[in-house]
Amino acid sequence: MANNKGLIIDVDLRSHENNLAHRTREIDQERLIVRRGQPFSITLQFSDSFPPKHHLELVLQLDKVLIKVQKEHGAGAKWWFSQHAAQDEMLLTLHSPADAIIGQYHLAVLMMSPDGRIVERTDKNSFHLLFNPWCKDDAVYLPDESLLQEYVMNEDGIIYMGSWDNINSLPWNFGQFEDYVMDICFEVLDNSKEALKNSEMDIERRSDPVYVSRIITAMVNSNDDRGVLRGRWHEPYSDGVAPHRWTGSVPILQQWSEAGTSAVKYGQCWVFAGVTCTVLRCLGIPTRLITNFSSAHDVDGNLSLDFLLTESLEHIDGKDRQDSSWNFHCWVESWMRRDDLPKANDGWQVLDSTPQERSDGEFCCGPCPVTAIKEGNLGIKYDAPFVFAEVNADIIYWIVKQNGQRQKIRVDQESVGKNISTKSVHGDHREDVTLHYKYPEGSKKEREVYEKAGHRLTVLTNKKAEPGQLQLSIKHAKPVFGTDFDVIVKVRNEGGRDTHAQLTMVAMAVTYNSLHLEECKRQTVSVTVPAHKAHKEVLRLHYDDYVKCVSEHHLIRVKALLKAPEENEPIMTIANISLSLPEVLVQVPGRVTVQKQVTAYFSFTNPLPVPLKGGVFTVEGAGLLSATKINVNGDILPGQKVSAKLSFSPMRAGVRKLLVDFDSDRLKNVKGHATVVVHKK
Repeated sequence: MANNKGLIIDVDLRSHENNLAHRTREIDQERLIVRRGQPFSITLQFSDSFPPKHHLELVLQLDKVLIKVQKEHGAGAKWWFSQHAAQDEMLLTLHSPADAIIGQYHLAVLMMSPDGRIVERTDKNSFHLLFNPWCKDDAVYLPDESLLQEYVMNEDGIIYMGSWDNINSLPWNFGQFEDYVMDICFEVLDNSKEALKNSEMDIERRSDPVYVSRIITAMVNSNDDRGVLRGRWHEPYSDGVAPHRWTGSVPILQQWSEAGTSAVKYGQCWVFAGVTCTVLRCLGIPTRLITNFSSAHDVDGNLSLDFLLTESLEHIDGKDRQDSSWNFHCWVESWMRRDDLPKANDGWQVLDSTPQERSDGEFCCGPCPVTAIKEGNLGIKYDAPFVFAEVNADIIYWIVKQNGQRQKIRVDQESVGKNISTKSVHGDHREDVTLHYKYPEGSKKEREVYEKAGHRLTVLTNKKAEPGQLQLSIKHAKPVFGTDFDVIVKVRNEGGRDTHAQLTMVAMAVTYNSLHLEECKRQTVSVTVPAHKAHKEVLRLHYDDYVKCVSEHHLIRVKALLKAPEENEPIMTIANISLSLPEVLVQVPGRVTVQKQVTAYFSFTNPLPVPLKGGVFTVEGAGLLSATKINVNGDILPGQKVSAKLSFSPMRAGVRKLLVDFDSDRLKNVKGHATVVVHKK
């Protein structure tokens, strides 16, 4: 070795300049974080001029994988570097291949003598490498800057919920660039079953977004592994956080990491999707959150959902796990090239972290090309039959008579997979992407695709029943939780003579994923409907009728069944009624500047006819502040307005969202938000 002081006295990774050029400055300004397929420069400082005939070698280490950086741009896409000397300083430009492994690299700089001895070695430097959707040779390349700003760089999003005919929006803080979120994303990868089983093979496969995204869908849920979130679809949630309380992904990821990879309680589909979107955007894979309304969960893979009811319209729970129709279901789509599949499967891929069915033995789902779903190509990996059924299954209702005989009472080919939604790139409004998933409902092409998909699974589709002379429909206003409201059931007689019939109306509380809770009200009446006329029957639902049984999703399902001697089969129709909630009013007055204290004000009025106890506001926002709780003192009386305020110092400039959640004993899941423009100092 040369003198103890060494010639290389400083390695400057130029994090500020590189991170700005690689669009990672939001993640960190001090550490070097770069994107693959794009060069970056570092400088070496020497105590003396560079010795003649000596040369530099660079070696990268990624876990147990060693990579020698070539001196010239040789054949084959490999790591290489070029150098430019000036006085006592040298600029090195490193070039990574567009299919490099993502992760944390340790960089060793070796000074070599003419006879190949190591004269000096410095290896205290490291950097992170991410996917690069700006690089045309990267498998995640997306050629539209406005899409990249939304699907990689935007830390705020909107999740659509409710029902297909009453869509609500929930602001969500993805926060993919918040402090240490990137480190936690790599920690998620490091704790997968594959990484724990064979870390070297796992590391080498991290160059592939198909592999990485599939691992993430397995790891965001905690079924079978050290995953991030545990799912729970009904109360109690007392030993954790109720799914509707979350307003963003960051507290969930932080809690998982701080608890030594022990699962955070609790998530439901939109929470799983929100966390998945955060991790994939952070790693550099363009990702958007999707909501499918009237989403089918087809357990047996026959492309139809079979629902069994008793003659009194009670849901029959079988011993086996059953098909279900969810009011809405959330997953994500990520943009990538599918080199593992035939052509025409690139682009958006469905990825679903909600644990529903096993895929190759694991609770994960995707990536599945959206184009394969639209064309009914169910042999394409991964999980195409399951995703196809989510947006296309037919629903068949059966009444099981006391003697065990089944009678088919309704075949519904049109209500699954409606208003498939994502946040628009052009602002905070909904974009409908249903036509990416399927041809127009009822069109010849749509049925052809269904037959093709069904044919693959040797399924006979049910031909649509012709309408009889009696028709049944349900109408309702958009009721507010806490009020009394009417449901109107209309019986229309298209026949030429008067008809006598028995009408049963049942209102029951359900969760958004169709867990049947309890009955709220039932009414059976005899009706006479004159020829070519209609008869209306009113089911009045009082707050006291539904408050006892309604879930935190504030959802009522009304079924109406009509039995008439003239009709061969009973007629049934169903409506899902979402009870809307009030909003929290959020205001942030004045000019807002980085690291300067600002005060936000929140207020909320109790809409219920009863007092609320244990009120608490939770406030968070990417670049603004981490999740903070404010307790409300005392009871909130009916009609009373309660206000709170919170002072904080914004951490990063830009357009930010401040999100607020209000919870209490009787009213939960009340949200509000404000857009905050944070100016530079």
